[in-house]
Amino acid sequence: MEKLFGGIEGGGTKFNCAVGNGPENIIAEARFATTTPAETIGQVCDFFAPYVNQLQGIGLGSFGPFDVDPASPTYGYITTTPKPNWANANILGMLREKINLPFAVDMDVVVAGLGEAKWGASKNDSHSLYLTIGTGIGGGHIVDGKPLRGLTSLEMGHIRIPHNFELDPFQGACPYHGDCFEGLAAGPAVLARFGQRGETLPDDHPYWNMEAGYIAHALVNFILSLAPQRIIIGGGVMQKISCFPLCAERRRNC
Repeated sequence: MEKLFGGIEGGGTKFNCAVGNGPENIIAEARFATTTPAETIGQVCDFFAPYVNQLQGIGLGSFGPFDVDPASPTYGYITTTPKPNWANANILGMLREKINLPFAVDMDVVVAGLGEAKWGASKNDSHSLYLTIGTGIGGGHIVDGKPLRGLTSLEMGHIRIPHNFELDPFQGACPYHGDCFEGLAAGPAVLARFGQRGETLPDDHPYWNMEAGYIAHALVNFILSLAPQRIIIGGGVMQKISCFPLCAERRRNC
């Protein structure tokens, strides 16, 4: 019998779950809205229940801040997130209560970066950066197949970038830093500006040029500090494909 594994992408907007052993062999998958921890994790456990006896283990990539230090008393917890109801939620503990399998956990952006390095766009690169721009902004820097670690998880969404208040008087949407990268360019920032989600704005809306400028400044910071061979950008905001050439154009002027 082939070895099967479970996978969970725990995002601020939705949780994605799958059973398989690689991108070419997914035998089951499901998606749930991120509501409360109890409701969402309950749906996750219900999804995996029919497959528990077939699984070798489950990997979880969670939105953060997320404690990934096995020696920490809050290992597997989402910590000081602004996401309502999720601060200090013991996600790993809730899963282990219902599912008796080995778990491997990390930040969602790190897991995405590892996936790209294993199977995707950066599989031939020794140094790569995966950046997500969606409900939040985060990044995972992968070096020789392993994520770069520090004292805590990397928080690339909270870097400071140039903000011209005359051109853009928006104060920012980050509850901690106001107009950091995440506060200016993540999905909630778009919603706070216009009262609607980014995907509802037309491609020729003037905001996208501003958004591209913020992303371009951040990319230059990451290029100069981390020197990745490749940067892969994902997340809900970047479903607006027309934003990519704008980012490339604006980067040349940073």
